[in-house]
Amino acid sequence: MATFFGEVVAAPSRAGMDDDEEEAAAVEREETPEDREIRRELEKKREVHILWSSKLSASTGSFTDEQFPCSKFILAIGHNAVAFLSSFVLNSGCWEAVGSVKLWNEWCRTSNTTSVLPTDAFCLFYKLISDPTVFLCQCNCYVAEDQQFQWLEKVFGCMREEDLQVTILSTCPVTDYKTPESTLTLPSPFLKALKTKEFKETVSCPLLEQPNIVQGLPSAVLSYCQVWQIPAVLYQCYTDVIKLDTVTIEAFKPVLSSKNLKSLVKDMSKSTEILKKLVTTNEIHNNIYT
Repeated sequence: MATFFGEVVAAPSRAGMDDDEEEAAAVEREETPEDREIRRELEKKREVHILWSSKLSASTGSFTDEQFPCSKFILAIGHNAVAFLSSFVLNSGCWEAVGSVKLWNEWCRTSNTTSVLPTDAFCLFYKLISDPTVFLCQCNCYVAEDQQFQWLEKVFGCMREEDLQVTILSTCPVTDYKTPESTLTLPSPFLKALKTKEFKETVSCPLLEQPNIVQGLPSAVLSYCQVWQIPAVLYQCYTDVIKLDTVTIEAFKPVLSSKNLKSLVKDMSKSTEILKKLVTTNEIHNNIYT
């Protein structure tokens, strides 16, 4: 979990376990050949695969064993953050899909198509045609805890990290926000930022206060950037709405003034229209299939 506040996390301890409990734990640890085979098959099924397209190879040269240059990596996690990038960034410039993540876990199975709705499970990569070093990722699938390291290793392992800056957009329930006040009185949705030590730019909203933490893939990406000294900032939107929601999506608007996104947005009025159409289309889709 990412905090960067210097908190100490206690390691689990077996102190106090009696002999019977220790014996039961030892039996639990013993694996039969069948158990090992099942575990291997499950591990194989849970592997994360990054599928890059030939378009990326064509623009960056031979890609088979090389890393491609990346100056900006913008990552949206969750359907509201994904819808925000779709409406205000992807539709403001010329982008092309250059890759996808294939993964399976108990909560999702990613789609192999790029024609997706914001509520579908997918993880897609886009490259800005006018500047091939700018990449955007829309991750609208659940990446399980045991799959996060694979995701990080395979995504960042393909990038040259010199002069790289990372921007992460994510949402979480307002009930996760720790404050002395009642969360019922908070003006939800609202935006908070958490950054790595190397990120020197001005953030577009107040910083996340102690003792709040972030979890899941946003935490994993931010922690990776902290360890490898990559300038990165996470903008986390706290909201009381779980579904795709226009108000929650528009809560990310202050981020558009940031250095990494400012040059990528062209026509805000057109983006707002696209957003409304996107939410309406999603509601119609949900009504048909529920």
